[in-house]
Amino acid sequence: MTFAYPSPSLRTAGRVWVCGRPAADPHHASRVACDVPVACPHGDVVISRVQYDSPGRDDRSNRSLNNEWVDITNATRRTVNLDHWTLTGRDGRRYTFRHVRLEGRATVRVHTGVGRDNARDVYQDRRGYAWDDHNDTATLRNDHARIVDQVSWGHRHGHRNGGHRNSTPNRH
Repeated sequence: MTFAYPSPSLRTAGRVWVCGRPAADPHHASRVACDVPVACPHGDVVISRVQYDSPGRDDRSNRSLNNEWVDITNATRRTVNLDHWTLTGRDGRRYTFRHVRLEGRATVRVHTGVGRDNARDVYQDRRGYAWDDHNDTATLRNDHARIVDQVSWGHRHGHRNGGHRNSTPNRH
């Protein structure tokens, strides 16, 4: 089964897309202009939103680094243990989840910078940006190193997974 995506031009129209629809939250819509439009796949745990270009100047401050993030959503009603799952970029940089249990229908935001982990936010503790603003791929793997979900953006991709969302993620 293939899912279509919104036009790539909408990605820069100042909207946040959640599961293929504009977000109803005007707070996010006014401050985030570069979220990747993401359709809801039929997976249990998915990359639901990506803020790959933090708003404002890229000054490498911790505030700027933490405004670069990836949302991981549990689409089921049951709790999922993310211990030893990984989130990687195209360049091989890897974040490994430690002691993270994602409740049913919950989302955890993976920030690039330094912070204190809690149930809704975890931090990679990096001192530099993790995601390329122009062209990158975020890959979520489970504790058996199997690809669970993958999102791509930029001039080479145009859309997530090369333009379409498949039940099995495309490998780049």
